[in-house]
Amino acid sequence: MPGDKQSVDFFNPIADRIPFIIQGIPATLQFTVLSVLFGFVWGTLLALMKISGIPVLSFLADVYTSLFRGTPLIVQISLVYYASPGLTERLGLRPIDALTAGVLVFSLNSGAYISETIRGGILAVDKGQRDAAMSLGIPYRLMMRDIIAPQALKTILPALLNETINVLKDTAQVSVIGVLEVLRRADVVAKEKFVFFQPYLIAAFIYYVMIMTMTLIANTYERRLRRSD
Repeated sequence: MPGDKQSVDFFNPIADRIPFIIQGIPATLQFTVLSVLFGFVWGTLLALMKISGIPVLSFLADVYTSLFRGTPLIVQISLVYYASPGLTERLGLRPIDALTAGVLVFSLNSGAYISETIRGGILAVDKGQRDAAMSLGIPYRLMMRDIIAPQALKTILPALLNETINVLKDTAQVSVIGVLEVLRRADVVAKEKFVFFQPYLIAAFIYYVMIMTMTLIANTYERRLRRSD
């Protein structure tokens, strides 16, 4: 059909390089999973610091969260990747590579947002359950692990899935430091073929499919949680 032929002709200039762009999907997903995983661990520690009742720990956690939520992510990435070589050289360490720098920054940044989500989830658990656990002499660590945390996780799971989606969208920003994810590969093809609309359109479509898939998973989990209430 004429429409199909026009579509083929439209992508002809980059047809042989589309697989190259698609090959960036594993790197994008790996980056997302590592960042969210480390961010969750770090965010949990920050949340515990905020609700610890120890003024110094609460203050430090609040300052940290304020700094990372109050500065652009692209600035944080550039600062760590481009400014860190001077520091590592003085310390006699190897320069940090682009992927490690990106995962580090995204983990630290995501942890700041996740900490607020976890803190809110913990505080949302009925205070009477804490009082009952304490009256029974249950240690604080066991109370948090076996009573508070499971209920808080059920409350914050949709928000954590949304944070994962946000991280996936933001992974495009690591292209500025040379990580060969989807957008960076599209940029390579654009400069190689001297056409820009088609490779970036392919990249946008790939991101859209990945994000819509994760959104579907998040919505499915949320519906299951609502039915289980």
